[in-house]
Amino acid sequence: QVQLVESGGGSVQTGGSLRLSCEPSKYTAGLGSMAWFRQGEEKAREGVASITCGGTTKYADSVKGRFTISRDDAKNTLSLQMDSLKPDDTGLYYCALSNFCNSPGLNPTGYASWGQGTQVTVSS
Repeated sequence: QVQLVESGGGSVQTGGSLRLSCEPSKYTAGLGSMAWFRQGEEKAREGVASITCGGTTKYADSVKGRFTISRDDAKNTLSLQMDSLKPDDTGLYYCALSNFCNSPGLNPTGYASWGQGTQVTVSS
């Protein structure tokens, strides 16, 4: 497993933006598919967005058109740009890493390494 570290969470008002970042605790070559998940209070963990080694992306319907996932393998960084935030986006956001380039998409069972999470709070 790879230790992942998220950053960039915070508190914003409805309509605001945040950019989350995730990187391994030490440089790791050949990262597999990656994804962002979130878990709101008293809610199950849900997939938000995923990206394959080749850059193919997948989004949850609830964030399409508002969130953008990207990766920079040279910098060993995964990012999530979140715009037009809504109170329903509130939650603890986790990044996840698969051991493979074939993406498990938004299925959490396909990811072997997880970060500790970064809190996003959107107020109305």
